[in-house]
Amino acid sequence: MNINMLKAKLHRARVTHSELDYEGSCAIDGKILDFSGIREYEQIHIYNINNGQRFTTYAIRAEEDSGVFSINGAAARLACPGDLIIVCAFASLDEKELTNYKPTLVYFDGNNRISHSSHSIPVQAA
Repeated sequence: MNINMLKAKLHRARVTHSELDYEGSCAIDGKILDFSGIREYEQIHIYNINNGQRFTTYAIRAEEDSGVFSINGAAARLACPGDLIIVCAFASLDEKELTNYKPTLVYFDGNNRISHSSHSIPVQAA
């Protein structure tokens, strides 16, 4: 049996562009894609912290070191420049792969620069 697991999470990135007439779905700084392991054209889920919108799209590569998180096409109606978002990618793993599996978690400062990364989410306190 395969289980869908979190592969990568880009936490609290800031939307830099919202391009209704641009072909493609979510352009992300190429170095961020490489660091997180998210591939170009891979399905991603975006959660907009500002307005609660949640949508599925795919990643495309933006200029490296640009800090770009551009929401494009129809999805541009769901996020505005300045909105904080969480981007997640998932992978289907079998029981053997789950034994030592850890996702890649990437956290950002206010300018879409990587502040730190981790492979686990801290336990939520009561």
